[in-house]
Amino acid sequence: MSDWRPASGPEVARRKAAMLRRIRRYFATQGVLEVDTPALSRSAVSDVQIESLEVRSGQCPGPLYLHTSPEFMMKRMLADSWPDIYSISRVFRDDEWGPRHQPEFTLLEWYRLDFGLGDIVDDAVRLIATALDAPKLADSATVVDYRDAFLSVLALDPASASIRDMSAAANADADLVAAIGTERDDWLDLMMSTRIAPQFAKDCLTVVRHYPASQAALARTCPVDASVADRFEVFIGDMELGNGYVELTDAEEQSARMAADQASRERRGRPVRPRDQALIDALRHGLPECAGVAVGIERLQMIYEKTNDIRNVIPFLFERK
Repeated sequence: MSDWRPASGPEVARRKAAMLRRIRRYFATQGVLEVDTPALSRSAVSDVQIESLEVRSGQCPGPLYLHTSPEFMMKRMLADSWPDIYSISRVFRDDEWGPRHQPEFTLLEWYRLDFGLGDIVDDAVRLIATALDAPKLADSATVVDYRDAFLSVLALDPASASIRDMSAAANADADLVAAIGTERDDWLDLMMSTRIAPQFAKDCLTVVRHYPASQAALARTCPVDASVADRFEVFIGDMELGNGYVELTDAEEQSARMAADQASRERRGRPVRPRDQALIDALRHGLPECAGVAVGIERLQMIYEKTNDIRNVIPFLFERK
């Protein structure tokens, strides 16, 4: 007999609904418009850290892709003179399984016009504190530069540390070295998730800013230091809650980054999927100066419910078999 019952009950759903009301109230007071975007596209993100799910349709030749984020569509809105906007949508990512991950989850994403890095960090901290109904979290948040976090915890400079240095810091055996490979950014990610983030205060928000330019994704590089990006992540304890940045508005640079991502995917033996030309065209038309953030709703609720297992905050788990 199948296990047909939901994994969590109605009280959890009620608390999630209350959280969503707080989020919507936060944006309503500031005049930020809620929008919807399509979940299906002919293109997919090129980011080497994100895998898209493919679907087939008898009406369309070739595969379609479920969106991993509403980001590209929202930027097309902004390029067409829309105001500050936010979206709460279901998104899909392959290869994301475990106590903190499901292949389908709820993502809050928003964009603020004319916000710099400090502005969007403050906005993200206030939003998260509001969602968690814990206003004091905003007052106690700590902001640290990515490089300083590495130096403080590992005495390693992420700009110059070798893979050998990082594998030694991780106490990596031969199997782990083989699994991670020779991409420096993969080793930096491992250091952040396994050695640095576990040192963050468990009951406070920690903002890590100025990630290496090699991990800029769709962020601009810092105007005063091109070796780093105007990108940040927000943690509570070792759990990442949100990822944000001041947006890259240069179409040619974005096109070059997508091409570099696809080359990296090919090097790593990962699928290379069609890139979103409409985003590049929107950037060429003119994306206004803006900053954006993406926050996982289930991650927020895990913190609110004081659980380390995503299964305790969603009614149904994806059935792998």
